[in-house]
Amino acid sequence: MGKPGAFMEYRREVPAERPPLERIKDWQEFRLPLPEEKLRQQAARCMDCGVPFCHSGMVLGGMIAGCPNHNLIPEWNDLAYRGLWREALDRLLKTNNFPEFTGRVCPALCEGACTAGLVGKPVCTKSIEWSIIEKAYAQGWMVPRPPRRRTGKKVAVVGSGPSGLACADQLNKAGHLVTVFERSDRIGGLLMYGIPNMKLDKRLVQRRVDLMTAEGVRFVTRTFVGRDYPAEKLLEEFDAVVLCCGSTRPRDLNVPGRELAGIHMAVDYLSANTRCLLDSGHRDGQYISAAGKDVIVIGGGDTGTDCVATALRQGCRSVAQLEIMPPLPVRRAPDNPWPQYPRIYKVDYGQEEAAALFGSDPRHYCVMTKAFHGDGQGHVQGVLTVQVEWVKDAYGRPVPREIAGSEKVWPAQLVLLAMGFLGPEEELLKQLGVQQDQRGNVAAEYGKFATNVPGIFAAGDMRRGQSLVIWAINEGRGAARECDRYLMGETRLP
Repeated sequence: MGKPGAFMEYRREVPAERPPLERIKDWQEFRLPLPEEKLRQQAARCMDCGVPFCHSGMVLGGMIAGCPNHNLIPEWNDLAYRGLWREALDRLLKTNNFPEFTGRVCPALCEGACTAGLVGKPVCTKSIEWSIIEKAYAQGWMVPRPPRRRTGKKVAVVGSGPSGLACADQLNKAGHLVTVFERSDRIGGLLMYGIPNMKLDKRLVQRRVDLMTAEGVRFVTRTFVGRDYPAEKLLEEFDAVVLCCGSTRPRDLNVPGRELAGIHMAVDYLSANTRCLLDSGHRDGQYISAAGKDVIVIGGGDTGTDCVATALRQGCRSVAQLEIMPPLPVRRAPDNPWPQYPRIYKVDYGQEEAAALFGSDPRHYCVMTKAFHGDGQGHVQGVLTVQVEWVKDAYGRPVPREIAGSEKVWPAQLVLLAMGFLGPEEELLKQLGVQQDQRGNVAAEYGKFATNVPGIFAAGDMRRGQSLVIWAINEGRGAARECDRYLMGETRLP
């Protein structure tokens, strides 16, 4: 695989990014493609390492190591190195329905398990994946391939995020008649409205939806199953149902002043901004604006970063991102060995942009929010916080302890809560009689994906809990396989 010694001959190179102060002026993607010569050099760095942990997808010590989809990474890296792009595409699509999405937004679990990373820098697999699929679209290789035969079986997929789309794609390939229900006005779920346009251009999401439509998948938007469409009709009109509704109950922060105007859930802020961008280019004003405001983002994950980047593009006066946890180490900790995904300190695109504009990283660690202060007219104007230190309780568990005298009031006219999600909404589950586990997720065993109701399956964040796009695709594919087995008595789906 690859070129012998290439990982020593060529240094790791990832795609360049547009300058931060330039890209915050628009909503276009900020990454730039690598030239083909550079791509082939980077693919050459993927050698015959003996045991390719990059596609193992194992759980080691409670953490994933390698790609959950078991992508054939050494194979398509070798083909890319040799310039056999069509053959590389065939290998890529065997395990990943949507590499144009994962090639942009996946944290690259594969790279964390790359053997070259033991002694140097890992292969830039994510960039190569992105390049293979974009070359395929550019060359006209991504054309509709509807199934040759139809089974006559009808399947409803509820939810059009990455798990729902992957499930629908697989079931359609098996010849079933698939209808995807989406309560929003556009197909894509978090791909459409949860991830900002500069990170994942929505034209690319629509491009894939159009391809699936041409292959025979039926999409129904603006339909809230359980309200607009009675839940009982699912079992009457379809032979099977797959629930892929996501984990959509955001975690709130119940502290004094929470009722003040100007405090919003991050998902509401991000989705309204993208919808307005797509509808009118922000001309109709139907979004939550950060223009001229001091913005506080509470939460240090990817969603918080997206809020920072969005606020900058809207013209905020200042932005700070508060995180209750301490910063991650610069290098792997002893309890986070290779080939686990490295939990290390990184500067993401939003923090890079904020630092370029305001002179410093917007993140502040070990900060606990105590209250929101109002302006006397019902609108937030400040956030009261306290510094914490992390100590162990009587059971050895880390807990935050407030540091006396460390209180601070941050100016804020817009506060965005980006603290994760608690689980799926329960209305539809109760109507269908679907059981939930102790965490509130749908009770369905991984690998089987079947709920307690015959003919109803569940996948993605709704079953697993809040997770990554690659895991959603993995679950959607798995649920499709088991749904096909339920309908036909056997399955050939991978």
